[in-house]
Formats: sequence, C-alpha cells, structure tokens
Amino acid sequence: MPVTAKSAYDVAVSELLTLGHELHATPSHKFDLAHMRVLLAALGDPERRFPSVLIAGTNGKGSTAATLYAILLAAGHRAALYTSPHLMRVNERIQFCGDEISEPEFAEMYARVDDAARGLIRSGALPWHPSFFEMLTAMAFEYFASAGAEIAVLEVGMGGRLDATNVVEPALSVITDISLDHQNFLGNTVTEIAREKAGIIRRNGVVVTLSQHPQANDVIGNTIMERGARAVNAVAYVPMESRDASLDAGYPLEALGQTIHVRSPLLGPHQRRNVGLAIAAAVELNQHGFKISPQQIEQGIGQTRWPGRFQVIPAGADAPEIVLDVAHNPAGAWALRAALSQHYEGRQIFIVFGAMRDKAIAEIAEVLFPLAEKVIATRAETPRAASVGQIQHAAARAGAEIISAESVSAALHSARSLAGNANKAVVVITGSIYIVGEALRELQAAK
Repeated sequence: MPVTAKSAYDVAVSELLTLGHELHATPSHKFDLAHMRVLLAALGDPERRFPSVLIAGTNGKGSTAATLYAILLAAGHRAALYTSPHLMRVNERIQFCGDEISEPEFAEMYARVDDAARGLIRSGALPWHPSFFEMLTAMAFEYFASAGAEIAVLEVGMGGRLDATNVVEPALSVITDISLDHQNFLGNTVTEIAREKAGIIRRNGVVVTLSQHPQANDVIGNTIMERGARAVNAVAYVPMESRDASLDAGYPLEALGQTIHVRSPLLGPHQRRNVGLAIAAAVELNQHGFKISPQQIEQGIGQTRWPGRFQVIPAGADAPEIVLDVAHNPAGAWALRAALSQHYEGRQIFIVFGAMRDKAIAEIAEVLFPLAEKVIATRAETPRAASVGQIQHAAARAGAEIISAESVSAALHSARSLAGNANKAVVVITGSIYIVGEALRELQAAK
C-alpha cells in the first residue's frame, strides 16, 4: 500500500521527535558544528544558495526576525523565515513567502535530509544521527534553496557560536537583548552568554545591535573591533520612552529619508527595541541590493505575525479578556510586567503559569505573581516541565495565592471561572512557550 503524503508527514514528525533535543543527547551535539557542515555538504550546501540574516539574543530575536521577514515580504522579496521553538505545530518553524511549509513538503525535506544522514553514518562520515534541531535546520536550508528563496531570516536556536544555524555566512548579523538564560550551557554571567551570542559576528561583516547591558556591550564591542566588522546602531529607529510612543497607538520615525508611522501588532514597550532592530536591518539590506521603500517598511511592520507574544484575545459575552505571552526567563517576565502595567493598570489579573524545570522559576514568580489576584500553576505535556509542586515551592516567596491545575486545559477553565465576565478582569497565560502553545490550541478548538 503506498504511503500517502499525510502519513509520510506523520512519520517524519514522529521520527524527528525520537531524535531528542541536541542538549540532552549523549554525547551532546550542540558543541560541534563540524557534523552539521558534513551533513549540509552531502546535500550540496543548500545554505550557500541564498543570502541570510542571522539573529541571536536572549529575548526579542523571534519578534525581530518576524518583523524583518514581514518587511521583506511587503517589499515583494521571496523571503524565508526559520524560527524556534514552535507554538503549536513544527511547520511554523519553516516559512516561505508568507506560508508555513506544507505537510507534503515537510515530509519530502525530511526524507532528503534523513537519507543523506543515514548514508553518512554508513560511510563513517558521521558518528551518529543528527539531532532534532540539526535535522530541522538542514531541512529548512534545503527547502529554502529548493524553493528559490532570495533571502532567509534565521533565528538562532540558542547561543550563537555553536548553534546549528551558525554554519551560514550571513549578509547581516543582528544581536538583540542579552540576559541570563540557559546558564547550564552558555555560562553563568552576561559576559559569558554574550560571548556565545557574539559568535555570529563575522570577520569584516556587518552587525546590527543596540546598546544594552554594560557587560554585553563590552563583549559585542570588542568582538566587532577584533573581527573588523562594521556596527550599525539601531537607536535612530527606537522612539524615546514615553506613553505617546506605545506600539498600539503608533509613532513616527525617519527611515530612508522619509517619515513613516510605526504601528506594530506586537504590543508592549519592549517591542520598540525589536522593531527598531528590524528597521535598521531593513535599511541596511536596502544598501545590499534588496530594494525596500519607507512605505514598505511601514506596511511590513503592520503585517507582522508572531503569535503568543502579548497576544490579546478580546473578552466575549461570557469570557474574560485573555493575554498570552511567552516569558520564560526573568528578563521576559520584566517585559511582560511592563506591558501589563501599561495596558491593564487597575485591572484584576489572574495568571496561568507553567515553566520548564531548568528555568529561573523563583525569579520569574517574584516579578509576575505579585500582580495577580490568584495564580494557577500548571504543567505542559512535556517531560521537561516543572511539576505544579515545584512551581509552588519555588514561588513561595512571591507572596501570591497559588492554586494548582494538572493540565493547561484545567488551568484555563479555572482562570476563566475565577475571572468571570467582569470587564476589569484579565487572564494572563504565560511562562513556557509550551504552556502558551497548549492554551492557544485549547482556545482555537473552543471557537
């Protein structure tokens, strides 16, 4: 019986999931790019068949990538986007010309890369099968090259220096805000983490960034000088801090010699920096042969799609307003707190929260939980998730009333019941991307 495209897709996803995360494999795949280069060489080096923009950072790199991608699409370019992790389905990670990779295409790319990998293992060129992330990255490169992408916007998975995406030779590197996260793998200080992120800066290359933590500034600045790179400061595209410069209201900026009106669907004051980085990258690309007009920059920003990042679902007849926002480290928690203070001051807040075991749960809780009338602690359907008990223990100092729910579905039901349909109540679903993704699936299924 022939295998259908649908069943081939299901098989591809299932086999990918069995490969495991590169950070938890033994030996770890994360710290050796040589194997990734061997795999890509067997595929004909697809990553060399299109120019790319490589974006690293702790927070904001996904938003920056999505915004730049939207600008390139608005300018009429055959642009591609590679991001991680995904919210609801793995296809989200690989996009081209405004659409996710289809299931038949996903299955085909998996077959190509898996066949190459197995051949390399048989010949001894690879000691083991590539990891989940290495496979997906190679699949994205193969898909973009096959589809004839003019340019690809690539979000680094973690770190930078040894990330699987860092095998490309980017036309442009972008570094977003750097803070503490993934300390087990990247280092225990901002300086150590910044060294990993700065690994995407190329000799004589171009890097777009903004002034940030002094330790990160020092590392980025020294790396730029050591490698003879050219720095592009995005500060001209970030408005002054003020209530008048909120993203939902919009604000004027000068870009490519004209005034544009920036209005992004990505809410929260922290998004000003991400949008600013995307504008600076677009202006730089305009000088590298990718024609982009001021009007197309404005249009692209307005058409950005990046769900689960301060995504607002309006209140219904019998349901409260809901905000979904990934905040999986303290810096992300502070950004969410600032956005909630700006948009929901004086409102009752009920928080649904879950996180991975290796995250700074206590620090995140101390930032967010005091805002809440009640916190519903829950866990996502992944072995890496912290238990409800672990969250309650870690958050003991936060001073919030914490109740438990063994699933995201149950937590969402409890939060909506507690909030009722009062106009002043809002449910905030946050923490891990897995929590936000499961909640989005639940909310979409209920429509």
